[in-house]
Amino acid sequence: MKILILFIFIFGFLNADTNVTKETQNLSELATSDLSLEEQIKRAKAREKEMLLEKEQEHLEKIRIEKEKRVKFRTKELDLEKKVIDDELSQDNIWASQYVPYEAYQNLDLKQKEYSEKLKKYDAQRVLSEDQKIELKKVQEEYKIIEGKLSQLDEYRKDPFEELLKPIQLESEPNINNPLDIITALSYQKHLKTLKEEHESRYKSLSIAVVKLKEKLVLLNELIEISKNEEYAEELNSTKKKLKDFEGTLEIFETSVNTFEQKVSQININIDEGIEKEVKKSIVTGVIILFLLLFFFLVKFLITKYMSDNELFYGINKVINFVFIFLVFIILLFTYLENVENLMTILSFASAGIAIALKDWFMSLLGWVVILVSGSIHVGDRVKFFKDGVEYVGDIVDISVLRMTLHEDVTLTTVTTNKRSGRIIFIPNNYIFTDMIANYSHSGLKTVWDGIEFMITFDSNVAKAQHIAKEVTRKYSKGYTDMTRKQLNRLRSKYSMRNTAVEPRIFGFFDVYGVKISAWYLTNAYATLTLRSTISMEILARLQEEDDIHIALPSQSLYMDKPAPRPLLEEGEAPNANHRVQ
Repeated sequence: MKILILFIFIFGFLNADTNVTKETQNLSELATSDLSLEEQIKRAKAREKEMLLEKEQEHLEKIRIEKEKRVKFRTKELDLEKKVIDDELSQDNIWASQYVPYEAYQNLDLKQKEYSEKLKKYDAQRVLSEDQKIELKKVQEEYKIIEGKLSQLDEYRKDPFEELLKPIQLESEPNINNPLDIITALSYQKHLKTLKEEHESRYKSLSIAVVKLKEKLVLLNELIEISKNEEYAEELNSTKKKLKDFEGTLEIFETSVNTFEQKVSQININIDEGIEKEVKKSIVTGVIILFLLLFFFLVKFLITKYMSDNELFYGINKVINFVFIFLVFIILLFTYLENVENLMTILSFASAGIAIALKDWFMSLLGWVVILVSGSIHVGDRVKFFKDGVEYVGDIVDISVLRMTLHEDVTLTTVTTNKRSGRIIFIPNNYIFTDMIANYSHSGLKTVWDGIEFMITFDSNVAKAQHIAKEVTRKYSKGYTDMTRKQLNRLRSKYSMRNTAVEPRIFGFFDVYGVKISAWYLTNAYATLTLRSTISMEILARLQEEDDIHIALPSQSLYMDKPAPRPLLEEGEAPNANHRVQ
């Protein structure tokens, strides 16, 4: 029984221990499962955190890339803008162009100083390695190259704007003493306007350069801020120095421009006042001369109306013209010429010296004045002059200070004497004082008398021959006759002309072999041969039609059937077989 109870007790104890173990295991398993869940949660959170971190990093990377792209694009954009500014300054701006060699000289000078310091360091070292010797040789070569470049740019080491800042030296202000000075003054004002515009253009160019440099400075600051590039920093320092130089120059040049404009304005005011004064003086002088001109026209009209038939008409007309010209000369002389007494003294001595030393030249010059004043010869006139017994006929094509130019034409003189024509002949003006010059077309008179002569026998009908000559000459010269009549009437106010008959003239004269008929008619002074030939052939044809008119030729009579008449013996003449006794 005791054994049974013991067995039951042991079995119960063992069973309880087993339950306890199971419960412990269950509790252990439960604890273990709770621990695994927390770990999983932690791991999930960690993984989630890592994913968020990765996404954030990716996002930041994208932002960085975008920022780099924007920076790169902006840098490129700013570089482009900076390049545009540099191009504008280098191409279209005289100040920037002038500054470039100066800037190059300064940069080379800095490099030379750097290489000079390096050379001093190498000189201080007693022993040099092979690499140092090679480096020293390179530095020496670079130093020589820079030294050569500096010698080429030596003229730019000083102020680069010295020439551009030099004040413009204006010519002396013109004095306005006569109407011709007005043209000089207006030309001077135009010159001042050009200088002023050039000055303003330079000032505008300099102002634009300062603005462009400021814009470039802003661009460089932004480039440095976004790119952190050392090259931009160096360029920024260079631009700051350049801007400082340009701003200082602008202040100086602005003062120069203002001073120049004030000076130009004052000169223009003085010139305008002088022009106004001279215009008023010229108007007064012109009114006086116009009044004199009208007065003299009135006097000449009255003289022409009431004294045209008077013998003194020609002389009075000349005196009136001379008095008018003299008065106009005196008015102009005292109006526009200063120090008249000194001028007269100088001219008296000068004219005497010229007259003695350059007689021919002076006489030609005086002849030119006489030709112009008298109007005896004009360009286009047909003239004839003599030189060493030779006649020259042609048209005046030019009248210069020292000589007249004549173009020789084919005329009767050419046909009968010279046998050549077409030459250009130069006639000194002093010939009008020493030689005779015939003018065929003076004062609008375009016609001359030309004559044709022919011989008829003594037994011809002389009256009929003269009548034929008169008919033919009148027929072909009628137009020239009427023209000459009008021209001579006009010339009567200028010359004392008594014989103004213009109808053809026929004359008859005894000659050795017959009667010489001379027919004179008016013809064109520039084409005498043409009408002469026409009339000659017409007269010859008409004479050949007449039976009682015979052209006389040099002839000799032969007496075949009767003795020839012998001349009477004159008193005191020795007789011979040919004389007959009274």
